[in-house]
Parts: sequence; C-alpha cells; structure tokens
Amino acid sequence: MSSKLEALNRWVEDVARLTRPDHIHWCDGSEAEYDALVERMLASGDLIELNPRTHPNCFLHRSHPSDVARVEHLTFICTRNRDDAGPNNHWMDPAEAHAKIDALFAGCMQGRTLYVIPYCMGPLDSPLARCGVEITDSPYVVVNMALMTRMGARALARIEREGKFVKGLHSIGELDPHKRYILHFPEELTIKSIGSGYGGNALLGKKCHALRIGSWQARQEGWLAEHMLIVGIENPRGETHYLAAAFPSACGKTNLAMLIPPEGYAQAGWKVWTIGDDICWMTPGADGRLWAINPEAGYFGVAPGTSAKTNPNALAMLNHDAIFTNVALTADHQPWWEGLPGVPVKDWQGRDYVPGSGPAAHPNSRFTVSARQCPSWSPRAEDPQGVPISAIVFGGRREHLVPLVFEARDWRHGVLVGAAMGSETTAAATGAVGVLRRDSMAMKPFCGYNFADYFAHWLSFDRPGMRLPKIFHVNWFRKGADGKFLWPGFGDNLRVLEWILGRCAGSEGAEETPIGNLPRPQDLNLAGLDLPRSQLEALLHVDIEGWIAEYESIGEYLASFGARMPRALLEEQQRIAALLAEQEIEPQPLGTP
Repeated sequence: MSSKLEALNRWVEDVARLTRPDHIHWCDGSEAEYDALVERMLASGDLIELNPRTHPNCFLHRSHPSDVARVEHLTFICTRNRDDAGPNNHWMDPAEAHAKIDALFAGCMQGRTLYVIPYCMGPLDSPLARCGVEITDSPYVVVNMALMTRMGARALARIEREGKFVKGLHSIGELDPHKRYILHFPEELTIKSIGSGYGGNALLGKKCHALRIGSWQARQEGWLAEHMLIVGIENPRGETHYLAAAFPSACGKTNLAMLIPPEGYAQAGWKVWTIGDDICWMTPGADGRLWAINPEAGYFGVAPGTSAKTNPNALAMLNHDAIFTNVALTADHQPWWEGLPGVPVKDWQGRDYVPGSGPAAHPNSRFTVSARQCPSWSPRAEDPQGVPISAIVFGGRREHLVPLVFEARDWRHGVLVGAAMGSETTAAATGAVGVLRRDSMAMKPFCGYNFADYFAHWLSFDRPGMRLPKIFHVNWFRKGADGKFLWPGFGDNLRVLEWILGRCAGSEGAEETPIGNLPRPQDLNLAGLDLPRSQLEALLHVDIEGWIAEYESIGEYLASFGARMPRALLEEQQRIAALLAEQEIEPQPLGTP
C-alpha cells in the first residue's frame, strides 16, 4: 500500500532507506488491524492480558525501567534562530540535530516493521483539526495512537486532499538513555524521536504535535494550542457553557474535566460534560468568540490517585478496552495502583510486591482509553466547529497567598495572570519543599517557541470585533494554620465554577481588589457545605504585603525573557504593583464583607 500523495510516499521511502526495516505496514485504523497487533504483542510478551471477566479487552504493558516518563532535558526545539526557541526551551541547531539523530536512525529498524500512521488531531471534518503522519517501529505506539487520535484510512484521505501534514519519525532504537532524543523542527513541521517507547516521547501526536509543533502552527495561523481541559457546565435551565482550564501537573486537571456535581447540585439539575482533559485548540470564530476542539480522541491519564473518591468517572471508563502501562497486578490479574482497594501481588516491573518496599504501581503509570468511554463524555467533542469558550481558568498549587478564586480585570491582566501562574513544590518532587515554580499557562514544557513571543501572541487576540472569554485564577490547595486544606475540592469545585459562569453572564457579585475581582462570601453557593465562616474568609483573603512580594517576583520572571517580552505585559505588572503599594499605604479590608 502507498499514498496518492507523492510527497508522503517519498518521505516514507527515504525513511525506509535510512532505517532499513524488514517490512512496511500502512495503518488503516481498522479493528482487525488493532486486534492483530494486540495478538502479536501478546505473543511477544509486550502486552499481558488482564482478567477478561473484570476487564475485557484490557492489557498491561511494562516499559523499560529507564523509560517511564517524559525527558525534558533531552527534548529540543530546533530553530534556525536560537532566540525563536527562547530561554524556556532547550535549543539545538537544526543541521546539527538532524545529523545527530539520523546517525542513530541508521539501520535502527532492521528486524522490525515500519508502521506508517496517518492521523488527524481533532474531528476528521473539522476546519480546526490538523493532520500528521507518524512513522514508528513500535506496535505499542500504533495501538495507543489508535485510541488517542482519529487514525487510519479517513485521516489519510484528508492528508491527501490537503497535501500538508506534520511529519513524525519515531523508533524505540536501543532504549538507551544515552541515545535518546526528542527533537522538534517547527519551521519544517517535523518531529524526530528515538530511544524511548514511552508516552509523550513516542506518541508523537500528543505533546510533540498537539502542543510543541501545534503552538508554532497556531501562532503562524492565528489560533491557540493550549495545555488545557475543556469542560461544559449545564445549569438547571438546560444551558451549557464551556470553560477551558490550564493547571500544572498534580493540580486535579483530569478530576475537574470529569467533575461530578455535589448532591444538591445534581438534584437541582446541574450536569458536567467532558470535552477533553488535556489539550485545547482555540480559534476565533466569525462571531468573535474563541471556539475550541479537543484534538485528542482518547485519554492518556495518570493512574495513581484515580479512585472512586477522586474521579469516579475516570475509574468507570477503565473496565474494558483499555491499555495500562506500568501499573501493578492483583492475584486475579486486575490492574492496581495506589488509591484502589485490594492488594497487589506484582509491582509495575513484574516483581513480587513486598508491602512497605515502595509504590507497587509506578508513580507515572498510565491508562490509555477512548474518550467515548467516559460517562460524562460530550457528543459535542465531535462537533466540527468546536464549542464556544465562555471562560479561561488558570490554576496552581499554592498553600498560601493565592485566594480560592479571582477574576482578571480584562484580557491583558488575564494574560499576566496566566504568565505568572505556578505551583509550590511538594514532598513528591526532588529538591526543596515549598519552592514556587512558575509554569506559564501550564505550557513550560510544551510551548514550541519563545515564551515572550507566546505572551505577545496571546495579547494579539485583544482586538476590535473579538468577544473574548473572561479569565480567572483558582487555587484549590490553600491551607490553614493547622496545615489542612481550607477548601474541600473535588465535586465542590462546581460551586466556584458557578460563580465564574455567573460573572461571565453578569449575574454574580464581586469585590474589586488590586489582584482582581473576588467573590464576597455571599456570592458563593455554599448550601449543604459545612464550611466555617473563618475558613471562607481565609480562602478569600488578599494579603497585600504578600502580593507586593509576589508581584516583585513576577516582574523578575518577566524580565528574565529579555528584550522580546511585550511591553504591555511589563506595564500591566507595574500597574498592579503600584496599586498594591497604594493599598499598603492606606490599608483596606479586602476579601471580607
């Protein structure tokens, strides 16, 4: 088989000459193809069948112990001009990068099959979608791409029609960490990855295409490729409004995308609809609003911590037709990870599990599953036009200082809020605890170009004719003096989203502060929630002295990007810093009635 598109055929032939595979297989995306690949991996030991009674058509994959996560230090943006990659990225000269990785690709597929995977990121008939082709020697990658993207014959037909696609070349190589690179060539719309069979290093449609190359495409073409969930909130009147939200890791992103309303809300008729849990592509519509699609067709979620308490919707979709990576096993071959009931007998490496010897499942163990299996999946995830975004929400894990929620004054202020966001390190991370790491728009590992240019691109949407979403910041993780969380989180976060959507509609009150507009205690629906008044006031308190120091730190962070940093963002930082300084001179009770 080959393509009607000569440029695609030529590229596949060039790669085959370099990598010298035994066979070439063009993927058609059929069920028969998926089943045949699974059978092949079961026979080779690359997959292990899970309990067919409890988990039909589910399989476990164990990756090499040295190959269990993204490798940021081996991930490069290769642009002709180093400044185009920016200080937020590792950079390599394109000619040097091609030479270095092509030497590793030479002959690497001998004894293996070269798979050609045509795929579409987004609904196949959506003008917002973009296509790519991944070449790989990993059948594990093929079956994961089948779940994560619209892959196969229909995607190939669109590629042949458009004549344009992102090229992704991947090989597991020798699985040698010293011969491992993930290289991006945004000016060539090309990705090259070798030495890893894991997740975002190998499933090139995900972070590599959808974010690093996608963000570059988005700036060239006038849209946004963002590390955001998309969720629809339906009120008792049957109206659904959509939010896009960006959070760094370990901040409850998937939980929010699949939120289950508290009992009182559910009884009143509130519903939550999941469009996507990880990536959002937004483009201006004819009406001036931003319209969004989830470019992915599945979830590649972190397993540990996913439980009946934290995310029952996620757990419910994992009982059939799923692939698990690096989880533990129970005696009857069910997948297991920390947070689930039961007892594991084998750890993620297949060794007998000894309680107290560390986690049984790898902390970054994963599940891959079709998005349609989520109980809260929205059919509008397949809408070619996408969904209109009413609000953009930024968030981070901050134990102190940052209130439960605040609203940016306008778009420029909102871009600053997103640029400044971050999380404090926890005991789970290496290094000191409580150190603030800024992760602008949760895009630090994923923006394919200079952050200063990225902020300027965000600012460029504020122009006549646009009806931009309001921008908010949330913090579910504020703690009291006793070290306990002040806010219950999980389903109760819908109470905050209700206020956010009310602000978008102009129906909810707020108090103006230098950092933004905060709800007053009476503006939040707390019915059925046992939250002491003192706790609520602490959640909504604005510490002027602390924010003065925070804005000084934000100024230093923006300055670190040099001359390309947009003046408008620097002026916004200075404007708010001045407002805070005035408040310190004349103290006002903020965040309290």
